[in-house]
Amino acid sequence: MTQRALDSSGEQTPGPSRPAMIDAGAELDPVHPMEPPPPPHRPDGLSAAEVAERVARGEVNDVPVRSSRSITEIVRANVFTRFNLIIGVLWVIMLFVAPIQDSLFGFVIVANTGIGIIQEWRAKRTLDSLAVIGEAKPTVRRDGVAAEISTSEIVLGDLVELGPGDKVVVDGVVAEADSLEIDESLLTGEADPVIKRAGDPVMSGSFVVAGGGAFTATKVGREAYAAQLAEEASRFTLVHSELRSGISTILKYVTWMMVPTAIGLIISQLVVKDNNFKDSVARTVGGIVPMIPEGLVLLTSVAFAIGVVRLGRKQCLVQELPAIEGLARVDVVCLDKTGTLTEGGMDVTEVRPLNGSDEAYVKEVLRTFGASDPRPNASLQAIIDAYPAGEEAAWTVTDAMPFSSARKYSGAAFTEAGGTASAWLLGAPDVLLSEGDATLAEIEQLNEQGLRVLLLARVQGDDLDAPGAAAGAAPTALVVLEQRLRPDAGDTLAYFADQNVATKVISGDNAVSVGAVAGKLGLAGAENTLDARRLPTDPDEMATAMEQNAVFGRVTPQQKRDMVAALQSRGHTVAMTGDGVNDVLALKDADIGVSMGSGSEATRAVAQIVLLNNSFATLPSVVAEGRRVIGNITRVATLFLTKTVYSVLLAILVVCTQVEYPFLPRHLTLLSTLTIGVPAFFLALAPNKERAQPHFVRRVMRYAIPSGIIAASATFVTYLVARHHYSGEGALEAETSAATLTLFLVSMWVLAIIARPYTWWRIGLVAAMGLGFLIVLVVPWLQDFFALKLVGTTMPWTAVGIAVAAAALLEFVWRWVGRRFGA
Repeated sequence: MTQRALDSSGEQTPGPSRPAMIDAGAELDPVHPMEPPPPPHRPDGLSAAEVAERVARGEVNDVPVRSSRSITEIVRANVFTRFNLIIGVLWVIMLFVAPIQDSLFGFVIVANTGIGIIQEWRAKRTLDSLAVIGEAKPTVRRDGVAAEISTSEIVLGDLVELGPGDKVVVDGVVAEADSLEIDESLLTGEADPVIKRAGDPVMSGSFVVAGGGAFTATKVGREAYAAQLAEEASRFTLVHSELRSGISTILKYVTWMMVPTAIGLIISQLVVKDNNFKDSVARTVGGIVPMIPEGLVLLTSVAFAIGVVRLGRKQCLVQELPAIEGLARVDVVCLDKTGTLTEGGMDVTEVRPLNGSDEAYVKEVLRTFGASDPRPNASLQAIIDAYPAGEEAAWTVTDAMPFSSARKYSGAAFTEAGGTASAWLLGAPDVLLSEGDATLAEIEQLNEQGLRVLLLARVQGDDLDAPGAAAGAAPTALVVLEQRLRPDAGDTLAYFADQNVATKVISGDNAVSVGAVAGKLGLAGAENTLDARRLPTDPDEMATAMEQNAVFGRVTPQQKRDMVAALQSRGHTVAMTGDGVNDVLALKDADIGVSMGSGSEATRAVAQIVLLNNSFATLPSVVAEGRRVIGNITRVATLFLTKTVYSVLLAILVVCTQVEYPFLPRHLTLLSTLTIGVPAFFLALAPNKERAQPHFVRRVMRYAIPSGIIAASATFVTYLVARHHYSGEGALEAETSAATLTLFLVSMWVLAIIARPYTWWRIGLVAAMGLGFLIVLVVPWLQDFFALKLVGTTMPWTAVGIAVAAAALLEFVWRWVGRRFGA
């Protein structure tokens, strides 16, 4: 089971392995030259009556929001499978030609399918409820009042407000623009933000990186650009992961082996051997059914589904199920400091005037600066909290330049109380000051304490956009901010260190300050800091720098993206966490993107995992879930495929030697239930902290093939010996019982190996399965039901002896494989 979530606009969320969305529908032209003229700007938006009229006409953003498959799709996917079809046909045949106990395998498949449907339905309910919680709420202005509404409630002509981090949810035309910069990289692949002015078109799927404004919705629902692209591609596909693709590869090979072997077995049992027709059919079916690893796909789906439910209880929305597996394979986690290691809020601890500036005057500048931005970031919000504007401001704002992570500062121009005009910049000191400035030494000392420092500088003249305005700005004051550390961040960093996952802190802040914060949280290598402005541009050199350092400061959004790519070029599986607009590009390109629920809408849209509770401490749970799924499915896949190998080999041996197939379906149903079905279910859901390893198919088959060969060989040797030992009436039943005993004991030893390392419940599980088989052997009516009765003592003990020898050989082979090919 998997799902690729749609965001609230109906757009397919992009992921790291998918091409730019423009490729999915290249014939769609986002800015067509024949577009109708833009609608007239209405500052108050639509009236309630106009909204009702448009809803009645169906001019509403009605793209269906589904975060998972429908019930019909779930049932169809679980019922109509290739192997269910094969087993279903064989089941119907057996119902006509054999006792009901030889048809038990069919009831097992019905039960398995039912379990799969129920578990996936539970996962669907969890995903759907979490998707509603995490759904973006755009701000729409109606009757002059701005309010957040559901994306599906937007109607044609609505005036939608925009601010930093907001995603454009429907197509429209800009009506108001205040230094509005929009990133359209998710649609066009072009990373550079586009400056938008009134009358310019905006497309759904793009997002705001700086400034603010509003746009009038001109296309809603399926007419919106992103919605058309989403319909060009399949939104819901099976997992694109090594685990799923590996299982598909295995099933393909199994089919190739099964078809010719089954044909040979049918000919051998029905034509060559002149047996009772019904008995021959029953034994033929008994040889075909165990070749099918029917429970493997089911258990994989159940494991993923239960993982979704478990994470959902921890307020973790998995927008794409492969993310559970992907994060477990991650060996490098790139963290954005703000919002990940630190909480969103900050506090002003000190204002230090520079160059003889008057402190009261500086505070008035900061107070007015705070009023210049209707959507302040965390730093400016701390200044607003420390210096709130009065009811009647003596100064007025004449111009404003919103903060941009690319330039690292914001700006504002004022008319002061006496009518004097002034312009100011507020931002990174090491960007606004020249490299040799003496103030930088003072700032360095503050940064080493983990404090964040902003520089307030006065622009010469009053033009914020003047060329060289930043270079010529006069330093006026330092604003010292203290960041609030997340209480759980230290434990999470320690967890990743314990799991041998490298942690890289990538931030737009000063590198020394970021390193001090990371050091307080116990990050290993926090003293190894690097200013990204000195980072080499060559990808290979950048990768080396990334591997040698742990903390990076003054990183631009494009650099974050390049750093992720550099790590990936060295074979690392990279996860990126973040909550700001400056993290979007890196989140999109990382193998796994993780966003905070309180982060910008754009980051939530591109991330595969959204932590709705904003807790970085939830990540270990996701890693643990992924490791549980991968490690346990690898274990149980070995069980299932061992059965497939020995079933195919037994059938080949029977065809070559022209003897009766030793087993009826009831025998192998019993063995499969006790040595595979029941234990595999518990093992697949057990805790597992093993680090995820690559090459799933190779890891499974290198154990399954020798195990299957040993099991088939030991069983067939016992069968041939029993054929020489027994004669007369009832000989075939006695031979079958002896062969079944050997196969059970060898299969139990495979289970015992796979169940390691032992815990009390694993030992109890293996013992319970052995006890179940013993009960069948000693209870008379169960002996009759399963046609299992050991005759004499010589042959049963011979069967046990052969099984012991096979178990010893299994131990040797497993250890040799582990040494030869690695764990």
